[in-house]
Amino acid sequence: MSEHRDIPEPGELVYAPRSSWLPAFLAFALALVVCGVYAEGFMVRGWIYSLIGAVAALLILRAIVRDSVGDFFLLRRNQRTRGAVLPVETLKPPES
Repeated sequence: MSEHRDIPEPGELVYAPRSSWLPAFLAFALALVVCGVYAEGFMVRGWIYSLIGAVAALLILRAIVRDSVGDFFLLRRNQRTRGAVLPVETLKPPES
């Protein structure tokens, strides 16, 4: 038969981050910055692609930081933390 085990509630809470498209957009903007160097002569000048990508990357990075700060301040401040109690064992020399 199964014996009753008293399992205490967890001491710390884990909060999973929300999903976001911002890292993918940031990667695309940074790729646009790099590809702007090699896109010289394709429709417009290459530095325009780099400039558009750099401005977009800065705005997206600002949005990522703003969301992260907002998520940080939504966390609970008063968590009851408990450390794991390890059993104390005495060391004995090996028997000869």
